[in-house]
Parts: sequence; structure tokens; C-alpha cells
Amino acid sequence: MAKVLTLLVLRLLMNLSLIGWISLWIIKPTTLWIQSWRQAEDTAKHTFFGYYGLNFAVFSFPPIALSIVGLIYLSLLPQHHHPTSCRGGRSAAITVSRPAIINSFIGIVSCFEILALLLFLVFLAWNFYARVSNDFKKLMPVKTLNLNLWQLKYYRVATRFGLLAEACLALLLFPVLRGLSMFRLLNIEFAASVKYHVWFGTGLIFFSLVHGGSTLFIWTITHHIEEEIWKWQRTGRVYVAGLISLVTGLLMWVTSLPQIRRKNFEVFYYTHHLYIVFLVAFLFHVGDRHFYWVLPGIFLFGLDKILRIVQSRTESCVLSANLFSCKAIELVLPKDPRLNYAPSSFIFLNIPLVSRFQWHPFSIISSSSVDKHTLSIMIKCEGDWTNSVYNKVEEAANSEKKINNITVRVEGPYGPSSVDFLRYDNLFLVAGGIGITPFLSILKELACKNRLKSPKRVQLVFAVRTFQDLNMLLPISSILFNPIHNLNLKLNVFVTQEKKPSNGTTTLQEFLAQSQVQSIHFKTDEDYSRFPIRGPENFRWLATLVLITVLTFLGFLIGLSHIFIPSEHKNHSGVMKLAASGAMKTAKEKVPSWVPDLIIIVSYVIAITIGGLAATILPWRGKHREAPRMTKEEVIKPGERNFTELKPIPLIEELEIHTGERPKLEEIMSEFEKNLRGWSSIGVLVCGPETMKEDVASMCRKWPQCFGVEDSGRNRMKMNLNFHSLNFNL
Repeated sequence: MAKVLTLLVLRLLMNLSLIGWISLWIIKPTTLWIQSWRQAEDTAKHTFFGYYGLNFAVFSFPPIALSIVGLIYLSLLPQHHHPTSCRGGRSAAITVSRPAIINSFIGIVSCFEILALLLFLVFLAWNFYARVSNDFKKLMPVKTLNLNLWQLKYYRVATRFGLLAEACLALLLFPVLRGLSMFRLLNIEFAASVKYHVWFGTGLIFFSLVHGGSTLFIWTITHHIEEEIWKWQRTGRVYVAGLISLVTGLLMWVTSLPQIRRKNFEVFYYTHHLYIVFLVAFLFHVGDRHFYWVLPGIFLFGLDKILRIVQSRTESCVLSANLFSCKAIELVLPKDPRLNYAPSSFIFLNIPLVSRFQWHPFSIISSSSVDKHTLSIMIKCEGDWTNSVYNKVEEAANSEKKINNITVRVEGPYGPSSVDFLRYDNLFLVAGGIGITPFLSILKELACKNRLKSPKRVQLVFAVRTFQDLNMLLPISSILFNPIHNLNLKLNVFVTQEKKPSNGTTTLQEFLAQSQVQSIHFKTDEDYSRFPIRGPENFRWLATLVLITVLTFLGFLIGLSHIFIPSEHKNHSGVMKLAASGAMKTAKEKVPSWVPDLIIIVSYVIAITIGGLAATILPWRGKHREAPRMTKEEVIKPGERNFTELKPIPLIEELEIHTGERPKLEEIMSEFEKNLRGWSSIGVLVCGPETMKEDVASMCRKWPQCFGVEDSGRNRMKMNLNFHSLNFNL
């Protein structure tokens, strides 16, 4: 009871933090808020907390507090808890996850995402209208520019477009947080939230281009461009910094386009590190007053990045590998038996033997419920890096001089906070090519669990280009062809670009039984307990670390401000009267505008550094003191078990391979539906090429939701499709 009450209180605090931060953004452009806030700033300037502490506490701290409370909330939930939504309930309706827009350019957008996007656009429109209308009521000519009326109005409009870019930047980095992600509170995975980062980034660049381009246009037609752009004034905007920010932002956006990112990933990856230049230039351009609004995402992103670096410093090794004839490779890595992860989780992998700087995401194909000491991933050779990995392992297997081990570094696992697919009565899984990987872990989890509440029927549709690609089913061959208690599993396999297999087989069982897999076990005499992947820190420790870093930042921010920015310590009421009348310049106005900016940067760097040191030192002692030892037999068996059980499998059903055609999803769904009885919720999960995702989403959108059909037993049947897209290519 106490735990339930604590969770309710934490949820209330999270809601209050979120509502409070959103409310501040809404009332920010109003005249009432501007006047009230100036009075609050004048009051705080003459206290120890200061103007800077007040801005941070009001504008920056609410989202950070939401992150801290959210991490504590997640730490109190059962690990990979079952979703609270009730399975089998009669009140199910069309869910907000149902696809509403399906477009090859913008992707698949759900009803919930459309609603959130519309609300954000309404907020931007309100912010823009309130600012511009207020500007037009009090048009003040720019002292250094000779502008006529239309030029002055256009200049004000261009300025306010910068505020819209600021709003996009405030939310830009939240979707790409990994360990400190707040999206997991909504059970939105990192791979799915990346598209929000793309949306906000596109909006940021668009509004910045209008803002910067229009400003440059006004300066050009009035012949002030050289005078204004190179001015590094004592107070106000630093325009050259704004130009640097615009150019670097535009360069990052262009190189992140799919046409460049997928063909030249290294160009995208290294160019994206210009975000440091972009953010520093943005700070010097807008000043500290505006920067406090966008600081929360930057603060959490910096700490999240440090945590990932700390975790990835620990080296692991490849225990064994399985080379498939379809140019895919399974790597088996050691893990701490205490590390549990939800199915469909993924890791970021770095192999220094191939490249010291490249990190690539891969879905985990093993289940922590089955494999306590190992973690497996599957890599399909589709680029330079993946081909290099395959060649290195193949070379190690065929050469006379065996490689002792292949060192790897790992970030993660990252994945859903709840086992979401368990809440459905049935599962309809659609995979294309290497998109089968998250479903391998899901099927392994279902096969080993004997839950009262879990899907009873599973339909797997697997489409590949060639017969050799079917080898990717080998890790779950025993699950496909052996009866599983309390689970009805059906499989449809399609080979789209070939008619007949080279070995002359006609069924999937025969084909897999004759498939050749080369297994490699790496020689190492080291103690295996040194190498296990331990995963990210627990949520409670992360919440403590965020709090420590926040307090450090606030302490240095206030302390350095008192040292480098002189303050007036006089009778407070007299100071307030002078400040209100404009007869006295405040302390902030007596120093260059870049001094507070430098104080923010220095405080941020010190706080993030201390947070990184704490993450490095404190967990290391506890983890390595109690690390369980693993024997060689414990880590090798899981790698061998996948294929030795294939040949003696009793064939319970001959599975035909459909050749030369693509899966007809609607027909398969109709057949799947005929075997359902009573009300049924179906989780439709798809992972594969974008065209396949669009086809599945179109089927879910067209399919009647929660409809009533009279069956032969006079039972009224209802069905609800719930669409979920799993990404395997970030």
C-alpha cells in the first residue's frame, strides 16, 4: 500500500513539473508575465540566490526535476513490468497508436502524434502572434538602422521567428536521450523517439533560416550588413555567433538527410559533432536570458553522453560467433547474470579492431530469461563496417593462427521499460530481412515463459529476398517446429526474388536442416568474470547522479556570478525604486553580455565533469566487488545450443516456402482472424523496410476496428488491431 501511494505521489509530482513548465512557455509572451518577471528578477538580484539562480530554478529546473522524479518512479516499478492496460477488457476502442498518416516522406504518424504536433503548432502560432502583435503596438525604430515602416515590421517578424527556433531547440535533445530518456515513462523506445528529434531539428532549421535570412536581407537592402554582422557589441546580440550557429546547424541537417546518412554514415556521424559549436554559438547569440529556456535538454544530454562514455570504457569480448551463409553473423557476448532486459532491446556496439570511433545499433536476439550469462546479436552485412566484422571473424576461423579474442565495447541494453507485447491476446508479427531480429528475442521470451497473461496465438510473417536469408531463422528453429505449451505459433515464409533453392528442398524444415553454419569459439584463458556486460546504472543511482550534477551546476553558477559580476548591496526598497524608475543601471548591465555566457559554460563543464567522475568511481567499487564468476561451460553452451537441436526435431507440420511473391497481408490477417473466438486484441508488430511498414500500417488503418461480426456459435466477436513499428536502422 505504501509503495502504491508513493508511486501516486511521484506521478503527481511529474505531472505538476510538466504542466508548470508548459504553462511558463504559454504565458511567457504575455505583458502580465513580462512585467511580473522583471519585478521578480529585480528582487532576486540583491539576494544570494541572484538573478541567475532564479532563472535556472524557474525556467530550467522543472524538466530536470521531471527526469529525477521519473527515474525514481521507474526504480519502484517491477523490472519490465506488465503494462497497466487490462487485456481482454470490453472497453477497448480505436487506440491512439493507430496509423493516421502514411507517407513515404514523413513516415507513419499515429493519432497521438498528430494531436501532439497540432498542439505544438498551436503553441508556436500563439507565441508568434503574441510577440508580433505586441511589437506592432510599440514599434520602436532601430537606432543603428534607417528603416521605413514595412522594413521595420518585417525586421520584427524576422526577429520573432528566432523565438520559434528557440522553442524547437528546447525540445530537440529530449528524444535522443538514452539512459536519462523521459520517453520511457510513456513506454516509447529510443529508436521510435528519434523521429521526433528529426521533426524538431527540421523545424529549428526552417525557423532559423527565416530568422537569419530575413535579417540578412534587411541589412543588405539598407547597406548595413558588414557593419552589423561583424559587430561584437558589449551588450545585446552577437550577430556573427548567430551566423556561425545557423551555418553549422544547416550543415548538420543536410548531412542527416536519409540520402546522405544511409550511404555515407561516417559523414553524418562526424558532422553531427558540430552540435558543440552550434550550441556555444547559439548561447553567445541569444544571451543567457534565452538560454535558460533551452538549457534542460542540453544539460540532460551532456550528462547522458558522459554516462554513455563511462559505460563504454569497460571492455568486453566476443565469446563465440556463428557465420551464416546469407552473410549474417551472430556474436555471443558475456553478460552479468543480474542484467535483465526486455525483448526487442538493442545495444550500441563498437569493435576497435574494425574502427575505434564507429558505434552501430543492433537488436538483441537472445532472451535474458533463457540466457543468463550471454547476450547475442545478429549482424547482416550491408555496409563497409558490417562486412569488415564478418571478414575479421571469418579470417579468425580459417587462419592457422587463432585470434585469442575480439575486444568490443557496448552501450546499453536500451529498450522498453515494460514488456508491452504481453498485454495482447494475440500477436501478428511481420518481418523483412534482418528485421526478424527483435522478433527472435520476443519468441524466445514467449517460449520460456508460462504466464497466465500472455499472447495465446502468434502469427509470424517473414519475407526475404533469397533462400539463404532464411538462415536467420536458425536461432529459433526449435521453437518453430516443436509444440510450445499454451502457445499457438503459425509461420508464413516468403522468398520474393528466387523460385527454387539450390539444395532442392521444398519445405522450411528441410532447408534449415541442410543449412551450413560455421561456429567459432575464441580462445581465451582470462577470467570470464572480468568481461561481462553489466548494462546501464539502475534508475535510483541515475536520479541521485542527476541531482548531484544539478546542485553542482547551480552552486558554481551562483558562486561565479558573485565573483565576476558585481552586485549592488544597498537598501533593498531604495534599489527597487531606482531600478523601477530606470535611474540606476543594474549590475548585469555593467558587464559585457558574454561574461554571463562564459559563466554558464564553465559551470556546465565543471558540473558535467564531476557527474562523470562520480559515475566512474562510485559504481565501480560495488560492481566489481560482487561480480559473479562465470565458467567457460556457462558461456559456451548458449552459443552451441542454437543449432545442435535442429536435426532431431520432430516435424509437427510441413511449412511451405512461398516463392516469387510478396506476402498478401490482408489475406493472412483474414485467415488469422477466423481462428479467433470472442473479443480479441491483436498487437501488430512490424520490423523491416519502410515500404513494408507502410503496407502493414495501411492494413491496420483499413481494417475495421472493434467491429461486430456474428460467428457460427452466435457469439459476438470483436477485434482491435494495435500497430507498432520497430526500427532496426536508426
